[in-house]
Amino acid sequence: MRMPLHPLVVVGLTVASLVASLVPVRAQDSVESFSQITTPPVKGGKLTSFNPIITGEATQKNLRDITCEALLTKDGSPMQHGLTWRVFSPIPGSDGKLPLLATSEGGTAAFQLVPGEYFVNVAFGRAGATKKLVVPDSGDVDKQVMVLDAGGIMLNAVSGSDVRIPPKELSFAIYAAEIREDGERNLVVDDVKPNSVVRLNAGTYHVVSDYGTVNAVIRADIQVEAGKLTRATIQHRAAKLTLKLVSEAGGEAIADTAWSILTSSGDTVSESVGAFPTVVLAEGSYIAVARNKNKIYQRDFTVQAGVNTDVEVLLDEKANDQKAAAEDVVD
Repeated sequence: MRMPLHPLVVVGLTVASLVASLVPVRAQDSVESFSQITTPPVKGGKLTSFNPIITGEATQKNLRDITCEALLTKDGSPMQHGLTWRVFSPIPGSDGKLPLLATSEGGTAAFQLVPGEYFVNVAFGRAGATKKLVVPDSGDVDKQVMVLDAGGIMLNAVSGSDVRIPPKELSFAIYAAEIREDGERNLVVDDVKPNSVVRLNAGTYHVVSDYGTVNAVIRADIQVEAGKLTRATIQHRAAKLTLKLVSEAGGEAIADTAWSILTSSGDTVSESVGAFPTVVLAEGSYIAVARNKNKIYQRDFTVQAGVNTDVEVLLDEKANDQKAAAEDVVD
């Protein structure tokens, strides 16, 4: 069960702009050309398959040479690697889909096609472009140049102002910025790992960051610019806590304890069993409930962003109340 999202979001960017109503922006590094962080080149544009499902008859005499190249931006240089090219027939097959005629991977691609009409698609990660291709019976065939208008995004997050979050405890999902009639957004890519490059068409995307598995969730709208890598660091208002049932402050945790974490309004957000389970919680006030040997112990506690700490529940209930009161004074 997730709590309502905290309204405060802070995102640091290298090359990006966020929706101003959501978050402030702080510059970090210099602009990076997106072409500098693409995957290692594949030697040449390799033709990986060809399927002669075409409207005309293919012979050695009527095959025309077609060259295709892609640019990240209108004024950019032809890309040398990282591309996947697909050529489709414009006539749907029995399954209602356009038959795939040929594919090529690498950079610039070369195909041999009979005169007719085709659809050519080029993909660069999640970015892509499609155009209609008409191959004439005679005369020169122009080089097919496609502009991807694409960039990339690299995501990370911290807890509080600058506390590092282990990558295995973070995940991101990238959605389209537009909201559908049903109130949902189209998912672009799920389960994005920190510091991994996601290639996308230029535009605004809605990023959801999960820290842990309970209620530490932050959202931000991030702008991806063509030809550039956007580095975004999201600030989670959350902390990691270790729960302990102890007979005295700083004592050894008691095993075989069942735990429930409740919000101040009484909603359960987490349940676990163990001597000292860990949980990530969004900033706010909670109640820790420990069950051991048919007895129940509890105490109130507060989560502060970026402050990873132990939450001790004492067997002495009066001591729990005193501990919570003391922490409220400190806060």
